Amino acid sequence: MTEPIMARNPARPLSPHLTIWRWGPHAIVSILHRATGTAMALGGVSIFVWWLAAAASGPAAYDRFSYWIYRATDGALLPTIVNIVARLAAFGLTWAFFQHLSTGVRHFVLDVGAGYELKRNKQGAVLTLIVSTVMTLLLWVPIILGGMR
Repeated sequence: MTEPIMARNPARPLSPHLTIWRWGPHAIVSILHRATGTAMALGGVSIFVWWLAAAASGPAAYDRFSYWIYRATDGALLPTIVNIVARLAAFGLTWAFFQHLSTGVRHFVLDVGAGYELKRNKQGAVLTLIVSTVMTLLLWVPIILGGMR
């Protein structure tokens, strides 16, 4: 048996390619929602499991974990680099959490039928970026000013 051949009407336009679409805030926030979920699932869970295993393994293991994550102050190069990267990752994961949370709340509002007007939708998308950044700064400024203990 042969497959039926689908005829294409040459007068019908092809589907537009991504390059001709204008990326609005709602599209960027939608992609960020997926990216932040993935980042938290991979990065956040990895660090959390390491922390949990260190806490369950006793004081020596937890001391080793805390040294690599936030207490490397002996001037050694590798622990200092790892310490800086760990702090940047923690800051990034914090922003990812708040961005994912804000976008989730935005989706909840959309699910109940509100906010579909184009102007309101764009405002909601931009608001998620603002809220996530402000919440991250509100959490991290006292940590940075007070020092990581």
